[in-house]
Amino acid sequence: MEKRPKRIGILTAGGDCPGLNAAIRGVGKTAIVEHGMEVIGFVSGYTGLIHKEYTMLEESKLSGILTLGGTILGTSREKPFKNDLNNDDINKPELIVNNYRELGLDCLVCIGGNGTMKTAARLTDMGLNVVGIPKTIDNDVWGTEITFGFDSAIAIATEAIDRLHTTANSHQRAMVIEVMGHSAGWIALYAGMAGGGDVILIPEIDYNIRSVCKKVEKRFAEKKPYSIVVVAEGIKVPSSKTAGSYICECISEYTGVEARETRLGYIQRGGSPTTMDRILATRYGSYAVEIIAEGKYGKMVAMKDGHLTTIPLNEVENKLNLVSTDHPLVKMCRNMGVSFGDEY
Repeated sequence: MEKRPKRIGILTAGGDCPGLNAAIRGVGKTAIVEHGMEVIGFVSGYTGLIHKEYTMLEESKLSGILTLGGTILGTSREKPFKNDLNNDDINKPELIVNNYRELGLDCLVCIGGNGTMKTAARLTDMGLNVVGIPKTIDNDVWGTEITFGFDSAIAIATEAIDRLHTTANSHQRAMVIEVMGHSAGWIALYAGMAGGGDVILIPEIDYNIRSVCKKVEKRFAEKKPYSIVVVAEGIKVPSSKTAGSYICECISEYTGVEARETRLGYIQRGGSPTTMDRILATRYGSYAVEIIAEGKYGKMVAMKDGHLTTIPLNEVENKLNLVSTDHPLVKMCRNMGVSFGDEY
C-alpha cells in the first residue's frame, strides 16, 4: 500500500511582522517541492484552527509573496488557552485538537512570538505534533539569537533617526524618538547605536531622569548643538504618560532645551522585509520542514552561534530574551560616551 504524503498545517499568529510571507513561502515550497507534502494554511492565526477556516496552499499560491509585507494568511491575537470556555461554552483547545485530527494533519507549524510559542507548547502537551518558528520585531523570543522581523524594524527606526539628525541640528533641539519594545530594548539599542543616539533608554537598565537631562545639558555646554534620545516604549514612566512624551517633557522642564518627540509606532511593523529578514525567514521555514520530515516535533526552530538548530517548545514559554546589562553593544556604546541614563 502506497504511503500517503505528509499533510502539514501552517498559521501566523500575534502581531504583524515583516518576513511572515517569506516564512510561509519557505515552509510551503520546501514541503511541496522537496518532500511532496500537502500544505494547509489556516486563516487568522489560531482563530482559523478553532473555526476550521483554511485554504490549500499549492505552490502557485506561494509565488510572488517573498517581498510582500503582512501575511497572506492573516493573523490574530487569539489565545485559545486563556479561557478554555467562552460565553458559548466552546472549548477552544478541544476544537483545535478535533480539527487537527479531522483534517488528517501530521504536524502544525506555528509562526509567531512568545504568546504563539506558549500556545504551541500547550498544544504539544495535548498530543499534537507542533513545530514553532520565532518571529517578532522585538527580538525577545527565548532560545534563539535572532527572530525575523527584527532587522526590518531596526532598519526603519535607524532611517527615522538619521532623518531626525538634520532637523535637530537645524533647530538645536533635543529629539526624542520612541521605538517599540515593551520588555526588551533590542530595537532601541541597535537602532540607537546605528543612528548615533546620544542617550539610549531601555527597559532592562533603570534610568534616572536627572542623569538623562545632565547628558543633554553637557552636550549643549560643549557646543554640541543637538541631542538624539532613543527610548524604548517599555521604560518606566508615570502611568498617564507615554515613554517618549515623558522624557521629552522632562528634558524641556529641567534643562530649558527645546525638545520634540517622534513616536514610530506601527510603522516599525509594516512594509517589505529587509534582505536579511527575507533570508532568515526563508531559512527558518525551510528548516522547520526538514525537521518535520525527520519526525522531530515539539520543537522551535532557533539560531545558535549562527547555525540553525531547535529548542524544545516547553523551554521557550514564559521566558524572554532580554538585553543584558553587560551586553557587548551596551559596553561599546558606553565606551563611546552614549548614556543609558544610569550615570550618577
